[in-house]
Amino acid sequence: MPNWGFCKLQMVPEMFNKKQRFISEIFSQNKRNLLGFLIRKVGRDAATDLLQETFLRFLQHPQLEAVANPPAFLQQIALNLTRDFARRRKTEAIHLEFGACSHDVASPEALPEERIAHEQKSRLLRAAAEALPPRCREVLLMSMFEDVPLDEVAKRLDISRNMVDKHMRIALHRLRAALD
Repeated sequence: MPNWGFCKLQMVPEMFNKKQRFISEIFSQNKRNLLGFLIRKVGRDAATDLLQETFLRFLQHPQLEAVANPPAFLQQIALNLTRDFARRRKTEAIHLEFGACSHDVASPEALPEERIAHEQKSRLLRAAAEALPPRCREVLLMSMFEDVPLDEVAKRLDISRNMVDKHMRIALHRLRAALD
């Protein structure tokens, strides 16, 4: 009588190796074109992170083997990521404008009520900034008060640009919450 359980166990590594080869081939055949596409859309600094995210999302697809045209599917994932990236940049720009106004000094001609309100807002913002987690505070201070570009912040802190964006979003969210 054959031992079917043993046969099933032998098939598992074979199926795993086949899937691994499939993924390896897809990656090697498409990474160069996708990287070029991403560089053109978002620049060299963000492109490598988005390339990695593209393949990660591809690998997380529940029915990977059922994808009829993997290169087109990868291209669509990359395109969606560039759109998300552009939206995030636009949102960041709005928030950075908000932040740039937060450290202005009230004009000497301002009414006493306006000066008091401005000083109160400044105290609230300062307290909120001091309460931030250390890395968020560091990203916020470098970006807003030292005028260091976010790509440079990432290099100086030796973290990814995506992490810089995340820290900045957290910081800005908490600063806005402090004013509400």
